[in-house]
Amino acid sequence: MLATPGSLPAAGQDTHWAYETKQDGQRAVVYLPGDGGVTLRARSGEDITAAYPELRALGGVLGTTAAVLDGEALVLDEQGRGDFHLLQSRMSLARSPGRAARRAEQAPAHLVLFDVMRLGGDLTGLPYARRRQTLESLSLEGPFWSTPTALVGHGEEALRATRASGLEGLVCKRLDSVYEPGVRSRSWIKIRNMRTADVLVGGWVPGKGRLSGLPGAVLVGQRDAGRLRYVGSVGTGWSEAERAGLARLLRAAETGHCPFDSVPRAAEAHWVLPRLVGEVRYSTRTRAGLLRQPSWLRLRPDLAPQDSAADLP
Repeated sequence: MLATPGSLPAAGQDTHWAYETKQDGQRAVVYLPGDGGVTLRARSGEDITAAYPELRALGGVLGTTAAVLDGEALVLDEQGRGDFHLLQSRMSLARSPGRAARRAEQAPAHLVLFDVMRLGGDLTGLPYARRRQTLESLSLEGPFWSTPTALVGHGEEALRATRASGLEGLVCKRLDSVYEPGVRSRSWIKIRNMRTADVLVGGWVPGKGRLSGLPGAVLVGQRDAGRLRYVGSVGTGWSEAERAGLARLLRAAETGHCPFDSVPRAAEAHWVLPRLVGEVRYSTRTRAGLLRQPSWLRLRPDLAPQDSAADLP
């Protein structure tokens, strides 16, 4: 079951919803056959068990009781938050058990569990509130797995708390919602915390197809101790007219030298003098400071580069 992007439920409906922290990891359905084994499957159905050897011990926590659980695999940073950049080094290792074991020692995974679809029998037809109560009764807390708290009501407070903590967002779930495998449902709503930042444009990559001759993406940076640090590639957020106007500005600023302190991996990149200031929206940053899921908000012709807030935090 998948959540639909949206906003907080109306205030009058708040008490009919539960609120969970939106995790920044790999979705995993957990199969516990009751014989001590465990199988993890990704949303695609791929068996990813071997990628997370530290989760094998989960197979014995319910004894001989068979269960199917829903959760998300994370790798936590020093603040205990999911770090997708660290997780990426784990996600592709399902067919490399030796490498997976080594990475498990360096960047251990943590499985957060938020639903139960089977426990002896089928629970998918039960309302979320009953399933959640059942899940919590299992006391699934271990060295590499946990059952985070779900808050009933108080959605605005919950969302503010995720923003204050630098978390990805919130998932809102109707208390009466049944579990619909594979369905993207309005009974579950996800709200992603988006942030904004000023950036300096240091290059662009040509578009393909109907965008031929126009920028497919701009390469942006922020100041860091007097240098321009590359923070990402932004390829969405313009209308057709805005993209054409930006193309003219970029061509007028072209230079033969990369303005970033280290050259980003960008095929066919055109470099420009970093005098265009833009404002972008993004979700989070990687450990290396790169913007995740960035989109263009607006050009800032009112700001000279030295007057902008385009500084690496």
